[in-house]
Amino acid sequence: MEVHNFLGNGFQEVIYQRALAIEFEAAGIQFMREKDLPIIYKGKDIGTRRVDFLVENTIMVELKAISELDDSHYAQIIWKLTDLKSAY
Repeated sequence: MEVHNFLGNGFQEVIYQRALAIEFEAAGIQFMREKDLPIIYKGKDIGTRRVDFLVENTIMVELKAISELDDSHYAQIIWKLTDLKSAY
């Protein structure tokens, strides 16, 4: 919330990503930005999917610079969670 409270609405997603990276660094939180994760299909690597942040090698953070989430955004998160589970 610190980033949103400071910057408010109206910026592109990349601006919020950069600001959140500053907050993670200031808090001593380990993270990888725009991390590519493998997509596994029946045990075979068929490509990659990128998450905005992988925090402490455990938590995915996906930023959205929009006013409301719709079903496609929820589906994207479910796919990324499935991919992360199969990658580790």
